[in-house]
Formats: sequence, structure tokens, C-alpha cells
Amino acid sequence: MSRTPVVVIGAGQAGLAMSHHLSGRGIDHVVLDRGEIANSWRTERWDSLRLLTPNWMTRLPGHRYDGSDPDGFMTKDETVSLLSSYGLSFGVPVHSHVTVEQVTAKSTGFDVVTNQGTWSCDAVVAATGASSEPRLPAVAADIPGRIDQLTALQYRNPDQLGKGDVLVVGASASGVQIADELQRSGRSVTVAVGEHIRLPRRYRNRDIHWWMNAIGQLDERYDEVDDLTRARRLPSLQLVGSPEHRTLGVGSLVDAGVETVGKLMRIAGPKAQFSGGLANLVANADLKQNRLLDRIDEHATEHGLDSDLPKPTRPEPTRLGGAPTELAMCRFDTIVWATGYRPSYSWLDRAAFDQRGRLIHDGGVCALPGLYLLGIPFLRRRKSSFIDGVGPDAAELVSHLHAFLDNRTRVISR
Repeated sequence: MSRTPVVVIGAGQAGLAMSHHLSGRGIDHVVLDRGEIANSWRTERWDSLRLLTPNWMTRLPGHRYDGSDPDGFMTKDETVSLLSSYGLSFGVPVHSHVTVEQVTAKSTGFDVVTNQGTWSCDAVVAATGASSEPRLPAVAADIPGRIDQLTALQYRNPDQLGKGDVLVVGASASGVQIADELQRSGRSVTVAVGEHIRLPRRYRNRDIHWWMNAIGQLDERYDEVDDLTRARRLPSLQLVGSPEHRTLGVGSLVDAGVETVGKLMRIAGPKAQFSGGLANLVANADLKQNRLLDRIDEHATEHGLDSDLPKPTRPEPTRLGGAPTELAMCRFDTIVWATGYRPSYSWLDRAAFDQRGRLIHDGGVCALPGLYLLGIPFLRRRKSSFIDGVGPDAAELVSHLHAFLDNRTRVISR
């Protein structure tokens, strides 16, 4: 059995940010990953994916983007290269191809059992992120066997699919991007649309994330919102990072020839049935978009920016074609499930969870002493799941962790 004060599980942006802060405080630790640094970016992202945040937001502890395209969007491969180089820059103590099988809490700390032996430690940081596995609706089990099914984690490019019609279920960031790419490849595509957040890529000559950063929305804290549970479950922004800085949403998909229907509700014999509420969902998304743009315009006026910016021009209301509530399943050869993701902590001690199987924590400080969580949406601030957000979260958590270790040392030495 090996011994170290802290075990960090996961070597993505969250685990690397935590490791950087631990190193800065002189706290010995190891980082364990089932693959290599940035494993999810290497193995679970489609080929054409780019970051949704502009390059200037690619900030990590001790690192800021200094390239020639601050307003561009990194590709998947560029992101892998960035994170790998970042880890090397401070000598991250990573152990690659180590699968964590069980974390057990003991009076002496934790035992972290892996496929390559056991680590004993005082504290554990679960930094495996929010996209460990796809979130599939129950209706997926009723899809006819002849139809190929794959999730957004499995999708790589249009060549994976047959030439027949495709149903993409979900219209947040992953769904609209995959649907757009498939339509451009010549496929006939239908998108089942649920709740979504519509935003323009750019507004008044600034990226939408520039504005959300300027008005303080990205730094809004978890203890400042009225309904944190809902805030953590909100769908990802309906955006795409592209060299053209183009806006992508339900309306642009319709303009491109993609068929839209409401939320997939059930499979009834040979037909798929969809909610009839698509128009209401779209109208609600348009309304919330305009409320945010109102807030942006108010900020621009209050801070004297109007004279340097184009006058406000609001996006047109989302246009819809016909939205049938039933479609014959025989139309489709493939279904792509873009219905979201969820973290998986099946390896964690059951004492860390409540009776409903939810991990108990307060902004990443778990109820089980010595256990910490990092890298999930709205952990401590609205940007927590962004590369730009894991650093500030890690800094606050490592302060708590450091105090925990100091207190533990004093107790043991008595």
C-alpha cells in the first residue's frame, strides 16, 4: 500500500487546477487517471468539437492564453495539447492508466483501491467532471432494435452513421452542433427539442461570454441563487465555437432544412410521439434571451460603453416550421442521444451519499470529512464547469483542505 496526504482523482482541467494549488502550498499528493491527462477530451469528444468559450477565457492557475487569436475557439486537439503542456509546466504527479475501483472512508482517512494497488490518504478530491456518462431517458429502451443508437459521448463524425435519416434527441450545445454537422454532411435530420437556452454568439460586437463576464453573471456564486438545484440542472447554452463566430440554434437549424419536433415523450408501436409544446419552449427561450440582453444593454449604458458599441439589434424571434407530434420510426436509421450527461461516483464510499443517492456537499466540501468535489456545473460559481472556472473553485477548496489537514495533524499528535 502506498501513502500520500491527498489523492486527486481525474487529470482533466479540474484535477490539474487542484494539483497546481496543492503544489503551491507544498502539499504532497498524487493525481490518478483512468487514461492520460485530458482523457475525456482525447477519447469522448467528437472530431470537430471546439470550446464554447473564447480563447481569452482559457485560464488556469498560473496560465493565461497568450496566443494570436484570443477571440477564437480551441479545437479538441488543441485543448488536449494545452492541458498536457499545462500539467508538464508544474510537474503534475500524475499516474496514468490507473482505474479507481473503490474509495473507502476509515478512521485513519481513506483507502483508494485501484487496478494498480491501493493508496492510503487523508483526503480525496473527486475531479472526474460532470460528463462521466450519458443521461438517457427511459424511452431509449423502447427504440426498435434495427435503429442504431449512439450518445453524444460516442459520436465522432458523420461517417459513423449510415446514409439514412437521423433523429437527434436534445437541442442544447451538443444536440444543435451534431444536428448541424449531420445536416451539412447531406443527411436528413430531425431534432427533438426540449428545454433550451438560446443566446447569440456575439452581441453588439462582443462575444456573449464577454458580456456575461462583464455583468458578473459567470462569477455569480452558488450561495447567491434562489434555486441552486435548478441552476445546476440548466441545459448548456445553445452555442457553437466556430471560426466564423456564427450563431447556432433552433431557428438556424430550421433555416438550414432541419426538421424540429417537441420533446420525445414515448414510442407507441411504430410511431414516436413528441410533445406539442415546442412553440411554447421556443417562445420561453426567446423571452429569457431578451431579458439577458436587456441586462447587457443596461450594463453598457451604466458603464458608458454605448458610444463605442453598435446600437442594440435584437435577434429575430425563433422561426419554426411545422412541428408534428408523431413520426413513423421507420423513417430513421439512427438516433443520436444528446440528452445531457451526469457524473458517476459509483466508486465512492456510500457514506458520502444521502438516501436518494445524491452526493452531499456544500460547494464541493462534502459531508464526509476529507472528501472534496470539483469540476461540476455551478459548484461554487456559475462558470465552475468551464476551464476558466475550475481555478477559482480549486483555490477555495484547497484552502479548506489545507485547514482540514492541519487540524487532522494536530488531533493525531495529541
